[in-house]
Amino acid sequence: MKSMTTQDIATIQQAMLDGTLTAAQLVATCLQRIEQWDGQGPKLAAMLAINPHAQAVAQEQDTAAQSGKLVGPLHGIPIVLKDNCNTSDMPTTAASQALAGFTPSKDSAVAQRLKAAGAIIIGKANLHEFALAGLTMSSLGGQTLNPYDLTRTPGGSSGGSAVAVAMGYGTLAIGTDTVNSIRSPASATNLVGLRPTRGLVSRAGCIPVADSQDTVGPIAHSVADLARTMDVLAGYDPNDAVTALSVGRIPASYTDSLGQVALSGKRIGLLTSLQGTDAHNQPVNAAMQAVIKVFEQAGATVVTVDDTSIDADALIEQLDVQKWEFKPLMNRYLAQEPEAPVKDLAGLIASGRCHESIQDFLKLAEAVEDPENDLAYVQRRLAHQRLRHVLWKHMADQELDALMYPLQRCLVVPVGEASQVERNGILAALTGFPAINLRAGFSQPDTNAPVGVPIGFDLMARPFDDALLLGMGYAYEQLTPHLKQGPDLRQWQA
Repeated sequence: MKSMTTQDIATIQQAMLDGTLTAAQLVATCLQRIEQWDGQGPKLAAMLAINPHAQAVAQEQDTAAQSGKLVGPLHGIPIVLKDNCNTSDMPTTAASQALAGFTPSKDSAVAQRLKAAGAIIIGKANLHEFALAGLTMSSLGGQTLNPYDLTRTPGGSSGGSAVAVAMGYGTLAIGTDTVNSIRSPASATNLVGLRPTRGLVSRAGCIPVADSQDTVGPIAHSVADLARTMDVLAGYDPNDAVTALSVGRIPASYTDSLGQVALSGKRIGLLTSLQGTDAHNQPVNAAMQAVIKVFEQAGATVVTVDDTSIDADALIEQLDVQKWEFKPLMNRYLAQEPEAPVKDLAGLIASGRCHESIQDFLKLAEAVEDPENDLAYVQRRLAHQRLRHVLWKHMADQELDALMYPLQRCLVVPVGEASQVERNGILAALTGFPAINLRAGFSQPDTNAPVGVPIGFDLMARPFDDALLLGMGYAYEQLTPHLKQGPDLRQWQA
């Protein structure tokens, strides 16, 4: 029987209104699952901290619900936060020993909005330290494992957030995405995740990486839950100036876009340059062909977009700007937190307490002195705008509503690999376009992966067409219920 912690928000809240479920019961189930699967059993290592107030908050909400009213749109819903989102009642560490025990002075904007909407923050999730890579390993939390295949990574950097949702530690989770970091773990753990349009959700109070690429967004079991969460998260915040772009561009409710016929009549461009051509790419390519058939059966037209200049590996190498933007952002973040154990990036490096996988990057970022007058940085930022124009032109020329590509051209990599290879999420990160990751299927089951390794794909649309993506994603999801398959927990039963 499916746990209530992995049901959708509407089902959970209806049970609460019917009196067959309380928030306290739901929170207790989440905590029990964390105890059972995270630090023992398969030792998935998805969680870094548990909210000591979660049960008390749940009891308060149950008292309020006795009158037949919900506190807010996320009333009673247990949510896991990636541990680079500030919380004033729990440590925020970016999964680094260098920030161990550090509790910020106030909540991040995303935590504030979630609490005001009635969500119950269960705890903080592991991530690839400082969100700087895609394997989800850190000096504080160790290596998070993929519950579908314990020999593999869960993607990243928001891997702990995704594993927490897949395992029912919370109903949904919040991640951040600088290159692939929401969509990669959603893809690898058979979930859905949304990288919103840059400027739609405030990043204030989240430990930054690159201002021109960072976003915050949800990971969930269903597209409907993504939409409900976006109703809470989206909006202008004076503490994040880029959110001013969203004014007048947010619908009354993202749930209004959800409909079973939302794919009918749509034109989707398949980016052929983001598909692999080698033998190890075949499981992903086969899954993508099955996705295309579903789209066409739903009344959509899928056309090919052949542009070899859209090369994800080249884009990362030639246009990514994390190295230039990281130091000033990190120094500013730490300067605003007088209780932080280190005061700047130089202090992080000097502490010697950061994971070895990010040390080279930290040193490269520290060496950047004046990014605004660095010709290489300026050229990359200009190239971002040219890349936007390339995508806009393809979409205009072929009258496309969205673009499609596999999030990762191969299966998510095993534990012990040096990096998470062949990912395509950089395209949305550099352009600021919204992208939703949806289930594509599984590889063939084997001894390590009893139901197969999950495979996901992105739909990407023009800026502030997030509602369009959610609508198409919802329609696709209704046609592929067989893909909503959780990890095989029987393999871990005593």
